[in-house]
Amino acid sequence: MDMTRMVLALVIGIIILVFLIIKTKIHTFLALILAALFIGIAGGVPSAKVIESITGGFGSTLGSIGIIIGFGIMMGQIFETSGAATRMAYTFIRLFGKEREEAALAVTGFLVSIPIFCDSGFVILSPLAKALSKQTKKSVISMGIALAGGLVITHSLVPPTPGPVGAAGIFKANVGSVILWGIVIAIPMMLAVLLYAKYMGKKIYQLPGDEEQEWIRPTNREALENEKMEFNYDNLPGTFRSFAPIIVPIILILLNTVSAALKVKGTLGTVLTFIGTPIVAVGAGLVIAIFTLTIGQDRDFVIKDMEKGIQSAGIIILVTGAGGALGQVLRDSGVGNYIAKYIAETPIPPIFLPFIIATLMRFIQGSGTVAMTTAASITAPIMIALNVNPVFATLSACIGSLFFSYFNDSFFWVVNRSLGITEAKEQIRIWSVTSTIAWAVGFVMLLIINFIFG
Repeated sequence: MDMTRMVLALVIGIIILVFLIIKTKIHTFLALILAALFIGIAGGVPSAKVIESITGGFGSTLGSIGIIIGFGIMMGQIFETSGAATRMAYTFIRLFGKEREEAALAVTGFLVSIPIFCDSGFVILSPLAKALSKQTKKSVISMGIALAGGLVITHSLVPPTPGPVGAAGIFKANVGSVILWGIVIAIPMMLAVLLYAKYMGKKIYQLPGDEEQEWIRPTNREALENEKMEFNYDNLPGTFRSFAPIIVPIILILLNTVSAALKVKGTLGTVLTFIGTPIVAVGAGLVIAIFTLTIGQDRDFVIKDMEKGIQSAGIIILVTGAGGALGQVLRDSGVGNYIAKYIAETPIPPIFLPFIIATLMRFIQGSGTVAMTTAASITAPIMIALNVNPVFATLSACIGSLFFSYFNDSFFWVVNRSLGITEAKEQIRIWSVTSTIAWAVGFVMLLIINFIFG
Protein backbone atom coordinates (compact mmCIF):
# COMPACT_ATOMS: atom_id res chain seq x y z
CA MET A 1 0.00 0.00 0.00
CA ASP A 2 1.26 3.48 -0.90
CA MET A 3 1.74 5.10 2.52
CA THR A 4 2.24 8.56 1.06
CA ARG A 5 -1.20 8.26 -0.52
CA MET A 6 -2.63 7.00 2.77
CA VAL A 7 -1.17 9.91 4.76
CA LEU A 8 -2.54 12.38 2.21
CA ALA A 9 -5.96 10.70 2.47
CA LEU A 10 -5.77 10.97 6.26
CA VAL A 11 -5.00 14.69 6.16
CA ILE A 12 -7.76 15.41 3.64
CA GLY A 13 -10.15 13.15 5.57
CA ILE A 14 -9.59 15.05 8.81
CA ILE A 15 -10.17 18.36 7.00
CA ILE A 16 -13.39 16.95 5.56
CA LEU A 17 -14.42 15.70 9.02
CA VAL A 18 -13.93 19.14 10.59
CA PHE A 19 -15.74 20.84 7.69
CA LEU A 20 -18.72 18.48 7.91
CA ILE A 21 -19.05 19.02 11.66
CA ILE A 22 -18.69 22.80 11.53
CA LYS A 23 -20.18 23.96 8.25
CA THR A 24 -22.86 21.46 7.27
CA LYS A 25 -26.03 19.95 8.71
CA ILE A 26 -24.41 16.51 8.83
CA HIS A 27 -24.31 15.12 12.35
CA THR A 28 -21.02 14.23 14.02
CA PHE A 29 -21.90 10.52 13.95
CA LEU A 30 -22.41 10.49 10.19
CA ALA A 31 -19.40 12.78 9.66
CA LEU A 32 -17.11 10.32 11.45
CA ILE A 33 -18.37 7.38 9.38
CA LEU A 34 -18.04 9.34 6.12
CA ALA A 35 -14.51 10.40 7.07
CA ALA A 36 -13.60 6.77 7.79
CA LEU A 37 -14.99 5.70 4.41
CA PHE A 38 -13.14 8.46 2.57
CA ILE A 39 -9.81 7.84 4.28
CA GLY A 40 -9.99 4.11 3.62
CA ILE A 41 -11.08 4.30 -0.04
CA ALA A 42 -8.92 7.32 -0.96
CA GLY A 43 -5.97 5.71 0.77
CA GLY A 44 -6.19 2.61 -1.39
CA VAL A 45 -7.69 0.15 1.08
CA PRO A 46 -9.98 -2.43 -0.63
CA SER A 47 -13.62 -1.39 -0.22
CA ALA A 48 -14.62 -4.65 1.47
CA LYS A 49 -11.82 -4.21 4.00
CA VAL A 50 -12.92 -0.64 4.73
CA ILE A 51 -16.47 -1.78 5.54
CA GLU A 52 -15.12 -4.62 7.67
CA SER A 53 -12.90 -2.20 9.60
CA ILE A 54 -15.74 0.26 10.21
CA THR A 55 -18.22 -2.33 11.45
CA GLY A 56 -15.58 -4.15 13.47
CA GLY A 57 -14.25 -0.99 15.06
CA PHE A 58 -17.75 0.25 15.87
CA GLY A 59 -18.75 -3.02 17.48
CA SER A 60 -15.55 -3.62 19.45
CA THR A 61 -15.56 -0.11 20.87
CA LEU A 62 -19.19 -0.24 22.03
CA GLY A 63 -18.74 -3.79 23.26
CA SER A 64 -16.55 -2.46 26.05
CA ILE A 65 -18.15 0.88 26.89
CA GLY A 66 -21.70 1.08 25.51
CA ILE A 67 -23.22 -0.61 28.55
CA ILE A 68 -21.23 1.58 30.94
CA ILE A 69 -22.46 4.74 29.24
CA GLY A 70 -26.06 3.55 29.49
CA PHE A 71 -25.72 2.64 33.18
CA GLY A 72 -24.00 5.93 34.01
CA ILE A 73 -26.64 8.08 32.35
CA MET A 74 -29.49 6.20 34.03
CA MET A 75 -27.77 6.69 37.38
CA GLY A 76 -27.33 10.37 36.67
CA GLN A 77 -31.01 10.79 35.95
CA ILE A 78 -31.87 9.28 39.33
CA PHE A 79 -29.45 11.67 41.01
CA GLU A 80 -31.22 14.60 39.38
CA THR A 81 -34.72 13.72 40.51
CA SER A 82 -33.94 12.26 43.95
CA GLY A 83 -32.09 15.27 45.37
CA ALA A 84 -28.95 13.24 46.08
CA ALA A 85 -26.75 15.85 44.35
CA THR A 86 -28.12 18.60 46.58
CA ARG A 87 -27.56 16.47 49.67
CA MET A 88 -23.91 16.05 48.68
CA ALA A 89 -23.53 19.81 48.31
CA TYR A 90 -24.98 20.43 51.77
CA THR A 91 -22.69 17.78 53.25
CA PHE A 92 -19.54 19.35 51.87
CA ILE A 93 -20.59 22.86 52.89
CA ARG A 94 -21.07 21.74 56.47
CA LEU A 95 -17.81 19.79 56.30
CA PHE A 96 -15.73 22.69 54.96
CA GLY A 97 -17.36 25.30 57.15
CA LYS A 98 -18.25 28.96 56.72
CA GLU A 99 -16.03 31.11 54.45
CA ARG A 100 -15.03 28.04 52.47
CA GLU A 101 -18.18 27.86 50.39
CA GLU A 102 -16.28 27.98 47.08
CA ALA A 103 -14.21 24.97 48.06
CA ALA A 104 -17.35 23.13 49.16
CA LEU A 105 -19.04 23.81 45.81
CA ALA A 106 -15.91 22.82 43.86
CA VAL A 107 -15.66 19.49 45.68
CA THR A 108 -19.39 18.91 45.24
CA GLY A 109 -19.10 19.48 41.51
CA PHE A 110 -15.96 17.34 41.47
CA LEU A 111 -17.90 14.32 42.74
CA VAL A 112 -21.36 14.97 41.34
CA SER A 113 -20.11 15.18 37.75
CA ILE A 114 -18.76 11.62 37.83
CA PRO A 115 -22.23 10.17 37.09
CA ILE A 116 -24.01 13.37 35.94
CA PHE A 117 -23.40 15.52 32.87
CA CYS A 118 -21.83 18.81 33.91
CA ASP A 119 -24.61 20.76 32.18
CA SER A 120 -27.27 19.00 34.23
CA GLY A 121 -25.18 19.18 37.38
CA PHE A 122 -24.78 22.93 37.10
CA VAL A 123 -28.47 23.46 36.46
CA ILE A 124 -29.28 21.37 39.53
CA LEU A 125 -26.75 23.02 41.85
CA SER A 126 -26.69 26.63 40.62
CA PRO A 127 -29.65 27.58 42.87
CA LEU A 128 -27.51 26.47 45.81
CA ALA A 129 -24.66 28.69 44.62
CA LYS A 130 -27.08 31.63 44.40
CA ALA A 131 -28.47 30.93 47.86
CA LEU A 132 -24.99 30.80 49.38
CA SER A 133 -24.07 34.05 47.63
CA LYS A 134 -27.14 35.76 49.01
CA GLN A 135 -26.49 34.57 52.55
CA THR A 136 -22.73 35.16 52.74
CA LYS A 137 -22.60 38.28 50.50
CA LYS A 138 -19.85 36.62 48.48
CA SER A 139 -20.03 37.20 44.74
CA VAL A 140 -22.11 34.62 42.90
CA ILE A 141 -19.35 34.65 40.28
CA SER A 142 -16.82 33.02 42.60
CA MET A 143 -19.43 30.47 43.67
CA GLY A 144 -20.45 29.70 40.10
CA ILE A 145 -16.91 29.34 38.72
CA ALA A 146 -15.91 27.03 41.57
CA LEU A 147 -18.96 24.83 41.03
CA ALA A 148 -18.66 24.77 37.23
CA GLY A 149 -14.93 24.08 37.42
CA GLY A 150 -15.37 21.10 39.71
CA LEU A 151 -18.11 19.75 37.46
CA VAL A 152 -16.30 20.08 34.13
CA ILE A 153 -12.93 18.73 35.32
CA THR A 154 -14.16 15.34 36.47
CA HIS A 155 -16.67 15.24 33.62
CA SER A 156 -13.71 15.50 31.25
CA LEU A 157 -11.19 13.27 33.05
CA VAL A 158 -12.85 10.66 35.25
CA PRO A 159 -14.92 7.66 34.02
CA PRO A 160 -17.70 6.60 33.90
CA THR A 161 -18.61 9.87 32.17
CA PRO A 162 -18.97 9.11 28.44
CA GLY A 163 -16.02 11.06 27.03
CA PRO A 164 -13.24 9.54 29.15
CA VAL A 165 -14.84 6.10 28.86
CA GLY A 166 -14.99 6.47 25.08
CA ALA A 167 -11.38 7.63 24.83
CA ALA A 168 -10.23 4.83 27.15
CA GLY A 169 -12.06 2.28 25.01
CA ILE A 170 -10.46 3.55 21.81
CA PHE A 171 -6.97 3.55 23.38
CA LYS A 172 -7.74 0.21 25.08
CA ALA A 173 -6.74 1.71 28.42
CA ASN A 174 -7.56 0.24 31.82
CA VAL A 175 -10.59 2.19 33.07
CA GLY A 176 -9.59 1.79 36.72
CA SER A 177 -6.17 3.30 36.02
CA VAL A 178 -7.78 6.16 34.12
CA ILE A 179 -9.99 6.86 37.16
CA LEU A 180 -7.01 6.80 39.53
CA TRP A 181 -4.68 8.98 37.46
CA GLY A 182 -7.57 11.19 36.34
CA ILE A 183 -8.34 12.06 39.96
CA VAL A 184 -4.65 12.67 40.72
CA ILE A 185 -4.39 15.14 37.83
CA ALA A 186 -7.81 16.68 38.46
CA ILE A 187 -7.03 17.79 42.03
CA PRO A 188 -4.40 20.46 41.15
CA MET A 189 -6.60 21.52 38.23
CA MET A 190 -9.46 22.12 40.64
CA LEU A 191 -7.21 24.04 43.05
CA ALA A 192 -6.05 26.33 40.25
CA VAL A 193 -9.65 26.97 39.17
CA LEU A 194 -10.61 27.64 42.79
CA LEU A 195 -7.95 30.37 43.08
CA TYR A 196 -9.18 31.96 39.86
CA ALA A 197 -12.78 31.77 41.08
CA LYS A 198 -11.92 33.79 44.18
CA TYR A 199 -9.99 36.29 42.06
CA MET A 200 -12.91 36.77 39.65
CA GLY A 201 -15.34 37.10 42.55
CA LYS A 202 -13.45 40.25 43.55
CA LYS A 203 -13.31 41.58 39.97
CA ILE A 204 -17.01 41.03 39.26
CA TYR A 205 -18.99 41.48 42.45
CA GLN A 206 -22.53 40.37 41.69
CA LEU A 207 -25.23 39.17 44.05
CA PRO A 208 -28.68 37.68 43.51
CA GLY A 209 -31.32 40.36 43.80
CA ASP A 210 -35.02 40.20 44.48
CA GLU A 211 -38.22 39.96 42.46
CA GLU A 212 -37.81 43.47 41.06
CA GLN A 213 -34.14 43.10 40.11
CA GLU A 214 -32.76 39.61 39.56
CA TRP A 215 -29.08 40.60 39.90
CA ILE A 216 -27.41 43.49 41.72
CA ARG A 217 -23.86 44.85 41.74
CA PRO A 218 -23.21 46.81 44.96
CA THR A 219 -20.67 49.59 44.54
CA ASN A 220 -18.95 48.60 47.78
CA ARG A 221 -18.23 45.03 48.81
CA GLU A 222 -20.13 44.23 51.96
CA ALA A 223 -18.47 42.41 54.84
CA LEU A 224 -19.48 38.77 55.21
CA GLU A 225 -22.36 38.44 57.59
CA ASN A 226 -22.00 36.06 60.51
CA GLU A 227 -25.36 34.49 59.92
CA LYS A 228 -26.05 30.87 60.53
CA MET A 229 -26.81 29.22 57.22
CA GLU A 230 -30.15 27.55 56.81
CA PHE A 231 -30.41 24.34 54.83
CA ASN A 232 -33.62 22.90 53.47
CA TYR A 233 -33.41 19.15 53.97
CA ASP A 234 -37.03 18.48 53.04
CA ASN A 235 -37.42 15.40 50.83
CA LEU A 236 -33.64 14.89 50.46
CA PRO A 237 -32.15 11.39 50.80
CA GLY A 238 -29.65 10.68 53.56
CA THR A 239 -25.93 11.30 53.19
CA PHE A 240 -24.95 7.63 52.98
CA ARG A 241 -27.65 6.87 50.42
CA SER A 242 -26.59 9.86 48.32
CA PHE A 243 -22.90 8.96 48.18
CA ALA A 244 -23.13 5.17 47.92
CA PRO A 245 -24.01 4.89 44.19
CA ILE A 246 -20.87 6.89 43.31
CA ILE A 247 -18.44 5.56 45.87
CA VAL A 248 -19.20 1.84 45.52
CA PRO A 249 -18.37 1.56 41.78
CA ILE A 250 -15.17 3.56 42.22
CA ILE A 251 -14.05 1.35 45.10
CA LEU A 252 -14.83 -1.83 43.15
CA ILE A 253 -12.97 -0.67 40.05
CA LEU A 254 -9.98 0.48 42.08
CA LEU A 255 -9.89 -2.84 43.97
CA ASN A 256 -9.69 -4.59 40.62
CA THR A 257 -6.85 -2.33 39.52
CA VAL A 258 -4.92 -2.81 42.76
CA SER A 259 -5.40 -6.59 42.73
CA ALA A 260 -4.10 -6.74 39.16
CA ALA A 261 -1.07 -4.63 40.10
CA LEU A 262 -0.37 -6.87 43.10
CA LYS A 263 -1.08 -9.98 40.99
CA VAL A 264 -3.61 -11.37 43.45
CA LYS A 265 -4.50 -14.91 42.37
CA GLY A 266 -6.93 -17.63 43.37
CA THR A 267 -10.58 -17.14 44.26
CA LEU A 268 -9.99 -13.69 45.74
CA GLY A 269 -8.30 -12.47 42.59
CA THR A 270 -11.10 -13.88 40.42
CA VAL A 271 -13.80 -12.25 42.56
CA LEU A 272 -12.04 -8.87 42.63
CA THR A 273 -11.53 -8.98 38.88
CA PHE A 274 -15.19 -9.76 38.29
CA ILE A 275 -16.78 -7.23 40.64
CA GLY A 276 -14.25 -4.60 39.58
CA THR A 277 -15.04 -4.93 35.89
CA PRO A 278 -16.48 -1.50 34.96
CA ILE A 279 -19.72 -2.99 33.63
CA VAL A 280 -20.34 -4.87 36.88
CA ALA A 281 -19.16 -2.02 39.13
CA VAL A 282 -21.21 0.72 37.47
CA GLY A 283 -24.17 -1.68 37.23
CA ALA A 284 -23.90 -2.23 40.96
CA GLY A 285 -23.94 1.52 41.52
CA LEU A 286 -27.06 1.82 39.38
CA VAL A 287 -28.82 -0.94 41.31
CA ILE A 288 -27.91 0.76 44.59
CA ALA A 289 -29.27 4.06 43.28
CA ILE A 290 -32.52 2.44 42.17
CA PHE A 291 -33.19 0.71 45.47
CA THR A 292 -31.99 3.46 47.83
CA LEU A 293 -32.77 6.76 46.09
CA THR A 294 -36.21 6.00 44.68
CA ILE A 295 -37.89 4.96 47.92
CA GLY A 296 -41.48 6.17 47.92
CA GLN A 297 -41.51 6.86 44.18
CA ASP A 298 -43.94 5.12 41.85
CA ARG A 299 -42.49 2.27 39.78
CA ASP A 300 -43.68 3.72 36.48
CA PHE A 301 -42.23 7.12 37.35
CA VAL A 302 -38.80 5.62 38.12
CA ILE A 303 -38.72 3.60 34.92
CA LYS A 304 -39.82 6.55 32.78
CA ASP A 305 -37.26 8.73 34.55
CA MET A 306 -34.44 6.33 33.65
CA GLU A 307 -35.74 6.05 30.09
CA LYS A 308 -35.51 9.83 29.84
CA GLY A 309 -31.81 9.51 30.59
CA ILE A 310 -31.38 6.66 28.11
CA GLN A 311 -32.77 8.86 25.33
CA SER A 312 -29.79 11.19 25.72
CA ALA A 313 -27.37 8.26 25.74
CA GLY A 314 -28.11 7.16 22.18
CA ILE A 315 -26.19 9.84 20.35
CA ILE A 316 -23.22 9.59 22.73
CA ILE A 317 -22.99 5.86 22.10
CA LEU A 318 -23.24 6.36 18.33
CA VAL A 319 -20.54 9.06 18.24
CA THR A 320 -18.24 6.97 20.43
CA GLY A 321 -18.73 3.91 18.24
CA ALA A 322 -18.11 5.96 15.09
CA GLY A 323 -14.88 7.23 16.63
CA GLY A 324 -13.84 3.62 17.16
CA ALA A 325 -14.71 2.84 13.54
CA LEU A 326 -12.47 5.64 12.28
CA GLY A 327 -9.64 4.45 14.51
CA GLN A 328 -9.99 0.88 13.25
CA VAL A 329 -9.69 2.04 9.63
CA LEU A 330 -6.47 3.84 10.52
CA ARG A 331 -5.12 0.82 12.39
CA ASP A 332 -5.94 -1.66 9.65
CA SER A 333 -4.47 0.58 6.94
CA GLY A 334 -1.08 0.62 8.61
CA VAL A 335 -0.85 4.40 8.44
CA GLY A 336 -0.51 4.55 12.21
CA ASN A 337 2.70 2.54 12.14
CA TYR A 338 4.00 4.63 9.25
CA ILE A 339 3.35 7.93 11.04
CA ALA A 340 4.69 6.48 14.27
CA LYS A 341 8.04 5.75 12.65
CA TYR A 342 8.16 9.32 11.35
CA ILE A 343 7.25 10.83 14.71
CA ALA A 344 9.80 8.64 16.46
CA GLU A 345 12.46 10.45 14.42
CA THR A 346 11.23 13.92 15.47
CA PRO A 347 11.68 15.70 18.81
CA ILE A 348 7.89 15.91 19.35
CA PRO A 349 6.94 13.74 22.35
CA PRO A 350 4.15 11.33 21.31
CA ILE A 351 2.14 12.20 24.43
CA PHE A 352 1.59 15.65 22.88
CA LEU A 353 -0.37 14.31 19.90
CA PRO A 354 -3.77 13.46 21.48
CA PHE A 355 -3.57 16.71 23.46
CA ILE A 356 -2.88 18.87 20.39
CA ILE A 357 -5.58 17.25 18.25
CA ALA A 358 -8.19 17.37 21.04
CA THR A 359 -7.31 21.03 21.66
CA LEU A 360 -7.82 21.92 18.00
CA MET A 361 -11.06 19.93 17.75
CA ARG A 362 -12.40 21.50 20.94
CA PHE A 363 -11.69 25.02 19.71
CA ILE A 364 -13.20 24.30 16.30
CA GLN A 365 -16.43 22.53 17.19
CA GLY A 366 -17.00 23.06 20.92
CA SER A 367 -17.87 19.58 22.20
CA GLY A 368 -15.36 18.15 24.65
CA THR A 369 -16.66 14.61 24.13
CA VAL A 370 -16.28 14.86 20.36
CA ALA A 371 -12.84 16.43 20.74
CA MET A 372 -11.43 13.69 22.96
CA THR A 373 -12.98 10.78 21.05
CA THR A 374 -11.84 12.21 17.70
CA ALA A 375 -8.32 12.74 19.03
CA ALA A 376 -8.33 9.20 20.40
CA SER A 377 -9.56 7.78 17.10
CA ILE A 378 -6.86 9.54 15.09
CA THR A 379 -3.92 8.93 17.41
CA ALA A 380 -4.67 5.51 18.92
CA PRO A 381 -2.85 3.57 16.17
CA ILE A 382 0.18 5.84 16.57
CA MET A 383 0.20 5.62 20.38
CA ILE A 384 -0.09 1.84 20.26
CA ALA A 385 2.73 1.54 17.71
CA LEU A 386 5.00 3.72 19.86
CA ASN A 387 4.10 1.80 23.05
CA VAL A 388 2.81 4.96 24.77
CA ASN A 389 1.03 4.25 28.05
CA PRO A 390 -2.64 4.05 26.94
CA VAL A 391 -3.82 5.55 30.25
CA PHE A 392 -1.72 8.67 29.79
CA ALA A 393 -2.64 8.86 26.10
CA THR A 394 -6.31 8.79 27.13
CA LEU A 395 -5.81 11.56 29.68
CA SER A 396 -3.84 13.60 27.13
CA ALA A 397 -6.89 13.63 24.83
CA CYS A 398 -9.24 14.32 27.76
CA ILE A 399 -7.23 17.30 29.00
CA GLY A 400 -6.97 18.75 25.49
CA SER A 401 -10.77 18.77 25.29
CA LEU A 402 -10.96 21.45 28.00
CA PHE A 403 -9.35 24.22 25.94
CA PHE A 404 -11.05 27.66 25.81
CA SER A 405 -14.75 26.91 26.09
CA TYR A 406 -16.60 29.63 24.23
CA PHE A 407 -19.70 30.34 22.10
CA ASN A 408 -19.90 26.93 20.42
CA ASP A 409 -19.97 25.08 23.76
CA SER A 410 -23.35 24.58 25.45
CA PHE A 411 -21.79 24.61 28.93
CA PHE A 412 -20.41 28.10 28.26
CA TRP A 413 -23.97 29.34 27.94
CA VAL A 414 -25.32 27.28 30.84
CA VAL A 415 -22.76 28.75 33.24
CA ASN A 416 -22.96 32.36 32.12
CA ARG A 417 -26.74 32.48 31.77
CA SER A 418 -27.26 30.87 35.16
CA LEU A 419 -25.00 33.52 36.73
CA GLY A 420 -26.76 36.39 34.96
CA ILE A 421 -23.76 37.36 32.79
CA THR A 422 -24.73 38.81 29.42
CA GLU A 423 -21.67 40.76 28.20
CA ALA A 424 -19.37 38.72 25.95
CA LYS A 425 -16.17 40.08 27.51
CA GLU A 426 -17.27 39.06 30.99
CA GLN A 427 -18.53 35.70 29.73
CA ILE A 428 -15.10 34.91 28.31
CA ARG A 429 -13.32 35.99 31.49
CA ILE A 430 -15.69 33.95 33.64
CA TRP A 431 -15.69 30.68 31.75
CA SER A 432 -13.39 30.61 28.69
CA VAL A 433 -10.38 31.60 30.80
CA THR A 434 -11.39 29.19 33.56
CA SER A 435 -11.50 26.18 31.24
CA THR A 436 -8.16 27.20 29.71
CA ILE A 437 -6.53 27.39 33.16
CA ALA A 438 -7.73 23.84 33.86
CA TRP A 439 -6.44 22.78 30.42
CA ALA A 440 -2.96 24.23 31.02
CA VAL A 441 -2.52 22.97 34.58
CA GLY A 442 -3.80 19.52 33.60
CA PHE A 443 -1.31 19.12 30.78
CA VAL A 444 1.62 20.24 32.92
CA MET A 445 0.61 17.65 35.53
CA LEU A 446 0.28 14.97 32.84
CA LEU A 447 3.77 15.73 31.51
CA ILE A 448 5.23 15.43 35.00
CA ILE A 449 3.46 12.15 35.71
CA ASN A 450 4.27 10.75 32.28
CA PHE A 451 7.95 11.65 32.75
CA ILE A 452 8.06 9.78 36.06
CA PHE A 453 5.73 6.83 35.41
CA GLY A 454 5.25 6.72 31.63
